Amino acid sequence: MKLAIVFGGESYEHEISIVSAIALKKVIFCELIYIFCSKDRDFYLIPADEITSKRFSTGKYLNDTKLTLKNGGFYFKKMFKEEKVKFDVAINIIHGADGEDGKIASLFDFFGIPYIGPDIEASVISYNKFFTKLYAQSLKINTLKYELLTKSSRKVTLPLPLIIKPLRLGSSIGVSVVKDENELEYALDVAFEFDDEILVEPFIENVTEYNIAGCKVGNNIRYSIIEEPQKKLFLDFDKKYLDFSRTNKVFEARVTEILHAEIRKSFKSLYEPLFEGAIIRCDFFVIKNRVYLNEINPNPGSLANYLFEEFNALVHDLVHALPKKRKIPISYKYINSIQSAKGKA
Repeated sequence: MKLAIVFGGESYEHEISIVSAIALKKVIFCELIYIFCSKDRDFYLIPADEITSKRFSTGKYLNDTKLTLKNGGFYFKKMFKEEKVKFDVAINIIHGADGEDGKIASLFDFFGIPYIGPDIEASVISYNKFFTKLYAQSLKINTLKYELLTKSSRKVTLPLPLIIKPLRLGSSIGVSVVKDENELEYALDVAFEFDDEILVEPFIENVTEYNIAGCKVGNNIRYSIIEEPQKKLFLDFDKKYLDFSRTNKVFEARVTEILHAEIRKSFKSLYEPLFEGAIIRCDFFVIKNRVYLNEINPNPGSLANYLFEEFNALVHDLVHALPKKRKIPISYKYINSIQSAKGKA
């Protein structure tokens, strides 16, 4: 089997996508084809045995084979013809914009490329934190109170302390915790540097957080273990940057059977059917024994491999269980019947 790891993109999370893609070499055991999307949205075929983060920071990738994306896959020019890059399934590991907002999913669907990752609808809902809130609420899953602010309407009415987040960004970029009124305007300015809309939520210190990942294979959800991430004030960028390169297994959280079942139930409700074909991670808060959704990670760092006992087997099983795309037959029967009725050939 050959899997194409597609990474990079024009995103604030471009660099962590590179780190995440490299990490997959240690946990997926088959031939990997690395396809890099540059900041200029050009595609390059990167030699798998020479892939390092320095290759991209120095611009050395510009000497690699340039690719064209079109119907059926990625192609490169040879002397007198084009040749297709051979792989069975692509894995979308572009974090943030281009990868999690639906752009690459749109291209893959349009050009008929099978892939592991969120589809267009799943991307749009999970990329926008406001849409994620509405989605969770429609499923009767608890969420924290929130306010949606714009640059022209930035009045905050929630009481301190607060956490302020750009609406369409991950990896804790642009996120601030505000405990003092004097810090509020600066935190808003920081968030607005990264997005035109921001989300404000109550900040609950020492809240218990649990992460769980999974995907659907056949008729069943394959769950990861439940992790209780270790954090300080919150998972800042540096901590999350390291998380994106994680390949070592983590310890399972000690939770009651009731809480374990509730977290799994919430994950299943969020996953089906919207995220079928993707490996996602959901982060939950537990407050007074009630489970609250914090966020959905449709392309978690290094696909949250560290949460699974048999990640390599999971990926291979998912490849063979990807949802089938509906083929729409186009026969022109309506146009032909109209032409026949008019007496035209």
